[in-house]
Amino acid sequence: MPKGEAVTGRQPGRVYIGSFTAAGGPGITTAAVDAADGSLTLLGATDVTPDPSYLTLADGLLYAVSETAQGSVTAFRTDTTPVTPVGRPAPVDGDGPTHLARWRGHVVTANYGSGSVTALPLRADGTPDAAGRDVLRHTGSGPHPQRQQGPHAHQVLPDPSGAWLVSVDLGTDSVRVCTLTGGRLTVHHETALRPGSGPRHLAFHPSGSHAYVLNELAPTLTVCQWDAAAGVLKPLAEVPVLADAPRGDAFPSEVVVAPDGRFLWTATRGEDVISHFTLDATGARPTLTSTTPCGGHWPRDLALHPTGRHLYAANERSGDITWFTLDPRTGTPTRTSSLRTPSPSCLTFT
Repeated sequence: MPKGEAVTGRQPGRVYIGSFTAAGGPGITTAAVDAADGSLTLLGATDVTPDPSYLTLADGLLYAVSETAQGSVTAFRTDTTPVTPVGRPAPVDGDGPTHLARWRGHVVTANYGSGSVTALPLRADGTPDAAGRDVLRHTGSGPHPQRQQGPHAHQVLPDPSGAWLVSVDLGTDSVRVCTLTGGRLTVHHETALRPGSGPRHLAFHPSGSHAYVLNELAPTLTVCQWDAAAGVLKPLAEVPVLADAPRGDAFPSEVVVAPDGRFLWTATRGEDVISHFTLDATGARPTLTSTTPCGGHWPRDLALHPTGRHLYAANERSGDITWFTLDPRTGTPTRTSSLRTPSPSCLTFT
């Protein structure tokens, strides 16, 4: 993997790829994106942060977790190739942060190992300040004897209104709706899901009226009504993400929704497939339309190109990114090509 040399000036059409350095990944990789055909071209990588498994972009900065026992968050400049760190890593006082988001002047992380959520205030330059952090510790458990002995926060995501933060917890079979006042996180409402389902990630419908929770311990999608005024998530139905029973543990990983709200896609690692759903006009009724091989092994992440024309799978164990062209009429993915890169875990586009 080429390291590259510093290049000044922000470059459009880029994607940043996180990876597990402990498994041979290059760290944070920068690649160019051809919007016409979706192809990726590697530009450079940096491994200054161990196991940067999840990334997010905001206001010209890239934020990366370090999914380690002593988890942290680091901000990076994106006007260089490869990206360069700004300031020092900010410890999150949590074990194994798997996800992060920018929200209301803070970077917030979901800490899987310790079952907690951390909010770090941002300095004027956009770097996280560990001195002012607040940690919200989840409590509870579930029926799965190995995976649900305690809480495991897996995702944090602002709702479309920006007023609320949702925290998806695999260990407690629940989604917490949180507020942030004076730098402190507070649980406003907790929604219980089916015991043993193991919720992993959530995506909102672009209308803001519904949300879809992907369950890791059961290969299902829980459709929920979202009331932004009240800050309440209400489960409506649970639907399978596979047409047939899985051969073993399925481990669904990610859910994404089309910008126009007509389609939804999920990835399932144990089956190495992408499932394609059509959505009704309200967003309340997803219909499983097809499943497509992911093009590799263990698709940990799915990401849509900002144009909505291409879908990308980060296949962690086969060490490649596969991209698909999406039929604009049906939303069906067709495999286009792939790019070798070790142990990829997520993608985020400019």
